[in-house]
Amino acid sequence: MTNQKIAVQDTYADDIAICYGCGRNNQHGLHVRTFWDGEIGHATFMPRPEHTAFLGIVYGGLLASLIDCHSLGTAIGAMYDEAGRELGSTPVITCVTGNLNVSYKKPTPMGHELTLQTRVKELTEKKAIITTELFADGIVTVTGEVIAVRVPSRMVTGNTD
Repeated sequence: MTNQKIAVQDTYADDIAICYGCGRNNQHGLHVRTFWDGEIGHATFMPRPEHTAFLGIVYGGLLASLIDCHSLGTAIGAMYDEAGRELGSTPVITCVTGNLNVSYKKPTPMGHELTLQTRVKELTEKKAIITTELFADGIVTVTGEVIAVRVPSRMVTGNTD
Protein backbone atom coordinates (compact mmCIF):
# COMPACT_ATOMS: atom_id res chain seq x y z
CA MET A 1 0.00 0.00 0.00
CA THR A 2 2.96 2.34 0.53
CA ASN A 3 3.58 4.92 -2.17
CA GLN A 4 6.63 7.08 -1.58
CA LYS A 5 5.91 9.08 -4.75
CA ILE A 6 2.96 10.83 -3.13
CA ALA A 7 3.32 12.96 -0.02
CA VAL A 8 0.81 12.05 2.66
CA GLN A 9 -0.27 15.70 2.84
CA ASP A 10 -1.02 15.73 -0.90
CA THR A 11 -3.91 13.34 -0.20
CA TYR A 12 -5.63 15.68 2.30
CA ALA A 13 -8.97 17.09 1.14
CA ASP A 14 -8.77 20.69 -0.08
CA ASP A 15 -10.93 22.01 2.76
CA ILE A 16 -8.56 20.67 5.43
CA ALA A 17 -5.26 21.26 3.62
CA ILE A 18 -4.92 24.68 5.28
CA CYS A 19 -2.62 23.89 8.21
CA TYR A 20 0.21 26.40 8.59
CA GLY A 21 2.72 23.56 8.88
CA CYS A 22 1.62 21.15 6.18
CA GLY A 23 -1.35 22.56 4.28
CA ARG A 24 -0.75 22.87 0.57
CA ASN A 25 -3.57 25.44 0.44
CA ASN A 26 -1.94 27.80 2.95
CA GLN A 27 0.10 30.16 0.79
CA HIS A 28 2.08 31.40 3.81
CA GLY A 29 2.65 27.95 5.33
CA LEU A 30 5.68 25.71 5.63
CA HIS A 31 4.35 23.03 3.21
CA VAL A 32 5.79 20.04 5.08
CA ARG A 33 5.60 16.96 2.86
CA THR A 34 5.92 13.48 4.35
CA PHE A 35 6.89 10.48 2.26
CA TRP A 36 6.08 7.21 4.03
CA ASP A 37 8.06 4.16 2.84
CA GLY A 38 6.41 1.60 5.10
CA GLU A 39 9.01 1.94 7.85
CA ILE A 40 10.23 5.53 7.92
CA GLY A 41 8.60 8.87 7.22
CA HIS A 42 10.94 11.13 5.24
CA ALA A 43 10.81 14.90 4.82
CA THR A 44 13.14 17.75 3.99
CA PHE A 45 12.88 21.47 4.62
CA MET A 46 15.05 24.44 3.73
CA PRO A 47 14.80 27.21 6.35
CA ARG A 48 14.31 30.70 4.96
CA PRO A 49 15.83 33.88 6.42
CA GLU A 50 12.62 34.65 8.36
CA HIS A 51 13.07 31.36 10.24
CA THR A 52 16.08 32.75 12.15
CA ALA A 53 16.18 32.78 15.96
CA PHE A 54 19.69 34.14 16.41
CA LEU A 55 22.28 34.95 13.78
CA GLY A 56 22.91 31.70 11.90
CA ILE A 57 20.50 29.60 14.03
CA VAL A 58 17.05 28.25 13.10
CA TYR A 59 14.11 29.24 15.33
CA GLY A 60 13.16 26.40 17.70
CA GLY A 61 9.41 26.92 17.29
CA LEU A 62 9.76 26.26 13.57
CA LEU A 63 11.64 23.03 14.31
CA ALA A 64 8.86 21.91 16.66
CA SER A 65 6.29 22.67 13.94
CA LEU A 66 8.22 20.60 11.40
CA ILE A 67 8.38 17.65 13.80
CA ASP A 68 4.68 18.00 14.66
CA CYS A 69 3.32 18.05 11.10
CA HIS A 70 5.77 15.47 9.78
CA SER A 71 4.97 13.12 12.67
CA LEU A 72 1.24 13.37 12.00
CA GLY A 73 1.84 12.68 8.31
CA THR A 74 3.87 9.61 9.25
CA ALA A 75 1.14 8.41 11.63
CA ILE A 76 -1.50 8.79 8.94
CA GLY A 77 0.65 6.94 6.38
CA ALA A 78 1.26 4.13 8.86
CA MET A 79 -2.44 3.88 9.72
CA TYR A 80 -3.38 3.56 6.05
CA ASP A 81 -0.71 0.87 5.67
CA GLU A 82 -1.92 -0.99 8.75
CA ALA A 83 -5.46 -0.96 7.33
CA GLY A 84 -4.16 -2.23 3.96
CA ARG A 85 -5.49 0.86 2.19
CA GLU A 86 -4.19 3.43 -0.27
CA LEU A 87 -3.33 6.89 1.04
CA GLY A 88 -6.33 9.19 0.90
CA SER A 89 -8.90 6.45 0.35
CA THR A 90 -12.20 6.77 2.16
CA PRO A 91 -13.14 6.79 4.87
CA VAL A 92 -10.40 9.34 5.41
CA ILE A 93 -7.86 8.66 8.15
CA THR A 94 -6.75 11.77 9.95
CA CYS A 95 -5.03 12.61 13.23
CA VAL A 96 -4.48 15.51 15.57
CA THR A 97 -1.64 16.10 18.01
CA GLY A 98 -2.32 14.68 21.46
CA ASN A 99 1.16 15.42 22.77
CA LEU A 100 4.32 16.97 21.34
CA ASN A 101 7.64 16.60 23.12
CA VAL A 102 10.70 18.19 21.53
CA SER A 103 14.32 17.98 22.72
CA TYR A 104 16.90 20.39 21.32
CA LYS A 105 20.25 18.61 21.19
CA LYS A 106 22.36 21.24 19.41
CA PRO A 107 21.69 24.57 17.72
CA THR A 108 20.33 23.98 14.21
CA PRO A 109 22.37 26.05 11.76
CA MET A 110 20.81 28.12 8.99
CA GLY A 111 21.94 27.47 5.44
CA HIS A 112 21.42 23.69 5.46
CA GLU A 113 18.54 21.63 4.17
CA LEU A 114 16.97 19.91 7.16
CA THR A 115 16.15 16.21 6.95
CA LEU A 116 13.54 14.53 9.12
CA GLN A 117 13.34 10.79 9.70
CA THR A 118 10.38 9.48 11.61
CA ARG A 119 9.52 6.04 12.93
CA VAL A 120 6.44 4.48 14.48
CA LYS A 121 7.11 3.48 18.08
CA GLU A 122 3.57 2.25 18.76
CA LEU A 123 0.48 1.95 16.58
CA THR A 124 -3.10 1.17 17.53
CA GLU A 125 -6.40 1.83 15.78
CA LYS A 126 -6.85 5.06 17.74
CA LYS A 127 -3.35 6.47 18.15
CA ALA A 128 0.27 6.33 17.15
CA ILE A 129 3.40 7.22 19.06
CA ILE A 130 5.91 8.65 16.62
CA THR A 131 9.61 9.46 17.12
CA THR A 132 11.50 11.88 14.91
CA GLU A 133 15.10 12.89 14.38
CA LEU A 134 15.86 16.18 12.66
CA PHE A 135 19.26 16.44 10.96
CA ALA A 136 21.21 19.48 9.79
CA ASP A 137 24.28 18.69 7.71
CA GLY A 138 24.07 15.05 8.84
CA ILE A 139 23.97 15.85 12.56
CA VAL A 140 20.94 15.25 14.80
CA THR A 141 20.03 18.63 16.27
CA VAL A 142 16.47 17.99 17.45
CA THR A 143 14.45 14.92 18.43
CA GLY A 144 10.76 14.66 19.07
CA GLU A 145 8.01 12.33 20.13
CA VAL A 146 4.41 12.89 19.13
CA ILE A 147 1.25 11.14 20.18
CA ALA A 148 -0.99 11.29 17.12
CA VAL A 149 -4.66 10.73 17.97
CA ARG A 150 -6.98 9.47 15.25
CA VAL A 151 -10.17 11.51 14.92
CA PRO A 152 -13.26 11.07 12.77
CA SER A 153 -12.80 12.96 9.51
CA ARG A 154 -16.06 14.86 10.17
CA MET A 155 -14.39 16.54 13.16
CA VAL A 156 -11.72 18.04 10.94
CA THR A 157 -13.99 19.08 8.06
CA GLY A 158 -16.70 20.50 10.30
CA ASN A 159 -19.25 18.06 8.88
CA THR A 160 -21.68 17.03 11.59
CA ASP A 161 -23.29 14.16 9.68
